[in-house]
Amino acid sequence: MTLISRSRYSALALLVAVSSSAFAATVTGTVTNKTVNKPAGGDDVVLIAFAQGMQEAARTKTDAKGHYSIDVPDSGMHLIRVDHQKAAYFQPVPPGTTTANVDVYDVLPKVDGVSTEAAVMRIETDAQGLHVIENYFVKNDSNPPMTQLSQRSYEIYLPPDARIEGSAAMAPGGMPVSSSPIPTGEKGYYAYIFPIRPGETRFQVSYHLPYTGSFNFTPKVSLPTQNVAVMLPKAMVFKGGGAVGFQPINDGTDAQTFLARNVSPSQVMAFTVSGTGSMPREQQSQSGNDANAAGPEAGQSSATNDTRPGGGLGNPIDTPDPLNKYKWWILSGLALVLAVAAAFLLRAKPEAASAPAAIPPTPVVIPASGQGDLLAALKEELFTLETERLEGKLSESEYAEQKAALEMVLRRALSRQAILS
Repeated sequence: MTLISRSRYSALALLVAVSSSAFAATVTGTVTNKTVNKPAGGDDVVLIAFAQGMQEAARTKTDAKGHYSIDVPDSGMHLIRVDHQKAAYFQPVPPGTTTANVDVYDVLPKVDGVSTEAAVMRIETDAQGLHVIENYFVKNDSNPPMTQLSQRSYEIYLPPDARIEGSAAMAPGGMPVSSSPIPTGEKGYYAYIFPIRPGETRFQVSYHLPYTGSFNFTPKVSLPTQNVAVMLPKAMVFKGGGAVGFQPINDGTDAQTFLARNVSPSQVMAFTVSGTGSMPREQQSQSGNDANAAGPEAGQSSATNDTRPGGGLGNPIDTPDPLNKYKWWILSGLALVLAVAAAFLLRAKPEAASAPAAIPPTPVVIPASGQGDLLAALKEELFTLETERLEGKLSESEYAEQKAALEMVLRRALSRQAILS
């Protein structure tokens, strides 16, 4: 190597070192155990880099006072993960952040105060038979607040012949991640290994059933459940049965909804669906507005006509709609779209062997105030991308290229929202 080459090499190395040091920063924070309102000492603190495909960038531990300090190697978007008693808790670290405090909770396999606020079945038909998406909205009102986590954190019952296609879970204030229900050994009986933190955790599973024009459901809940709802197209027919009664809801949409309230695990539920039909999607909002514009007379007429799908079940439940807070999540199919987003946004290589093996996949926490705009954008782009791939309109290389571009947009959106918050 000539003297000039050595000089250029040295200058380049110096430039790289200076550039790297210019981006280096330190994030400090305190981890607080909210179960006992004391510092959480000895917890693992992991820095995750978005730019590296959600890979671990640094690791440390909290001291006796719950304090930690960790070096951030670049100016990109990062995430702090704290592992406390095998449950993971997250805090976003946008560029320029110097402080990130994290709240954690003690973990028990069974926590008092956990119940199901709503269990909702979304049923329609397609070329593969009967397509069902089940959503579970689980409340953790424990006092003192604790996280429920075990090999059976949340149990679900599906029809024995269900062919599961996908599933997701979402922690309070987070985004969905892929989380598969594990078979327990009894046919149709599954369990999620996912931490149920204080607040509302959501689970979703999608499956197909063999269908010859009619199907008898005998659903079962694993916890006391405030609302059990069945949603299906108006072209299909619902017939209740069993000890638990279902009533129709006047909800002003292009779908029909039947609701049972305050269901316990010991109660027997049964109903039959027949016919064919698809749930409303893109036209949902407009149709809902048109239905509402029709006035109460339209609802009364529908309620008194026993020949309509699901007719003869008694007077409909009028407003306020007990499922109103969940409808955006269920009717639009947005939850599955978000799960697709999270699947590639949060994908990562297996962690080092020193990482706790029992920690399940956990969503990124983003500010609630910024979720609306992000969800609206994801709905269109991700649904279109996945649909075109399934329909064969995109090659694998085209799909991978567009997915990578969308991933970059998502990272930028998350970074921008965290900064604005």
